[in-house]
Amino acid sequence: MRKPRQPDPEVHESDYRVPAAIGTAAWTVALVVLISMGDDLPNTERWWIGVCVTGIVLGVFGFLYIPRLFRKRAEAAERAASAAPDDGSTPS
Repeated sequence: MRKPRQPDPEVHESDYRVPAAIGTAAWTVALVVLISMGDDLPNTERWWIGVCVTGIVLGVFGFLYIPRLFRKRAEAAERAASAAPDDGSTPS
């Protein structure tokens, strides 16, 4: 016999910009290290520079997009709350 499903845990909202900023900073450090290597970086490994640039671009995009996403979600929740009936009755 299967055990009954436990309820989902509470959603823990946090500021997701912090990990986005940390990740972007890490990609930036990696890019600086690769560029500082200059000619010591083998030609077969130069593709990592593109990976670092892509990580930086995506990190900046995420850092700038996350606040907008949260604002849109809050606005949608407000619209849904204001559209719901307040008296608890079902519309007929």
